This record gives sequence, C-alpha cells and structure tokens, in this order.
Amino acid sequence: MANLVEATTQQQFEDFLAKAGKCLTVVHFQAAWAPQCGQMNEVMAELAKENAHTTFVKLEAEAVPELSDKYEISSVPTFLFFKEGEKVDRLDGAHAPELTKMVQRLAVNKSPAGAAEGSGADLNQRLKKLINAAPCMLFMKGSPQEPRCGFSRQIVALLKEHNIQFSSFDILSDEEVRQGLKTYSNWPTYPQLYVNGELVGGLDIVKELAESGELENTCPKAVTLEHRLKTIINQGPVMLFMKGNKEAARCGFSRQILEILNGTGVGYDTFDILQDEEVRQGLKTYSNWPTYPQLYVKGELIGGLDIVKELKESGELVSVLKGES
Repeated sequence: MANLVEATTQQQFEDFLAKAGKCLTVVHFQAAWAPQCGQMNEVMAELAKENAHTTFVKLEAEAVPELSDKYEISSVPTFLFFKEGEKVDRLDGAHAPELTKMVQRLAVNKSPAGAAEGSGADLNQRLKKLINAAPCMLFMKGSPQEPRCGFSRQIVALLKEHNIQFSSFDILSDEEVRQGLKTYSNWPTYPQLYVNGELVGGLDIVKELAESGELENTCPKAVTLEHRLKTIINQGPVMLFMKGNKEAARCGFSRQILEILNGTGVGYDTFDILQDEEVRQGLKTYSNWPTYPQLYVKGELIGGLDIVKELKESGELVSVLKGES
C-alpha cells in the first residue's frame, strides 16, 4: 500500500511529513523486539486500507534517537499524529480501538473552497456524533496532555482535580468543527464542556459548578486509582507487575523472575508498568513496595525478585503461587 511506509532515518520521516501536507500522517514509534508493536502494525495496515488519504509511517524508535528525545518517546508502541508538519496528538500504548477512533477523528480535512453548499445538515450530524462520543466531552485547544491555551489548561486541571472522567476533541485540528460548534450550540468561545450530549458551558461555568460542589453531580466521576489498581491486581490469581511482558522482559530483574515462574508450571498473568505511568507510580504507594517487579497472589503482595528467589530455594514457591500457604 502506497500510504503505509517505513522510515529508517530522520530525513525520511521529515520527507513523509512534507509530502503529506495538510493530510494526516500517523507515525508509529516501534521496536522490532516488542510483539505489541507487530500487533499494532497489523491494525495500521487495516486502517491504511480504509483511510487512503492518511499516511501511516513505521519508525524504529532506537534508530532515530534525536526524534525519540524530541517527542519524549519513553515506551513503545507510541503513535504521533501530524498535520502540516505539526504534531496534533499522540497515543501511548497498544490501544487499537483508541487508535482507530483518533485516525477517524483527525483524518477529516477542511472542505475545499467552493465545495457544494448544503453540507450543513451533514456537519450538524457530525457535531452531534462528536458531542455524544463520550458521556463527558470537552472541546478544547490542544489535548489534556498538551493544552494549547490558558483557558483549556485551567478547565483540564479542574476536571482532573475533581476526578471527572472525560474525553476531548482538539478544535485546532479541525476548523470546520471549530466554527460549526459555535453556531450549533450558540456558544462563541472555547473550551466547551458537554455532558450526555448537552452543553454545560465554558470555563467560568465549570468554575462555578466546582465552587458550589455541583461539578461531581453534573459530570461522571472517574474510576479512582485505588479502585483501578485493585481491579488489575485481581485480574488473575497470580499477577506479575513487571517491565515488559512474558514474551519480552525489559530489565534483568523482570527477566529473572519470568524464568523462575516459568519453571514452576503455574499459570500467571503480567502487567507492563512501562505502558502505564499512573499504575507504575501508584502501585508503589498502594503496596508500600518501591521497586519492580512485584508479584501478587489472590490480590495479596508476595514481594519482588529476592523474595521469589527465597521461596524457590525453600521449596515453598509452588504452594504460595497456588494459594495453599
């Protein structure tokens, strides 16, 4: 496919961006040793078939250290989205549904001058769909990770402070939506917050709701980090939090603990802390255990590599993993 390409140098990367112009370019910072990157490349190949005007670039992260530093690529897979040579969004981790949604959202280009009138009904349908894309939708300049104006930065901080679960749309990436939504909702400025398809308002109204204590009742609450950690710890009877995964450990301690567990014949699940900074930091506090890997059995912390080694040497490891002791 002409729109699914591979870049091996910074120059090739820049050439692909220049060639794409106003059309969307999706760059996958990948690593050959990471199986999740291979899986996401399959997803990209399918998306390339469906989005002929979008360029999909595979880029080996370690081959272009300057770019990886510039765009703060700390783990793979990471996807960056570009228009007119500028980064407009990013996605960290192997999240196929989210990648698909972001491509569909960002691939829409401005209508060419002189395009047929009467597309207002189509735009309204599109706006309605976007407004209802999540129970709580924020239309802002930039993204929650990188707000592009002070008002957007303030409203994101307020929503996070009050633990509100929300999705966002970057109006800078789509002029049609940016102008159309002002008319559609009769609200001339941004950011704009919607709950269940209804306009709540802008920054001032959200501030008032926060001050009166009504914001939590108006917007859906996010799942607390503690609840999230409990859920992940209990995903399987034996859970290992490590750097990397069963197929590819990303540090020596994780590799050693995998070898020990594989030798027991007891099944276990893993969670890659490099893919989720919130879990990586939160679990240290939650379990009062500062390092990784961490092994849990039936929701209880067993310990790290040293304790697992001791249990193996004492002959207790299998019975501990089976929850018999």
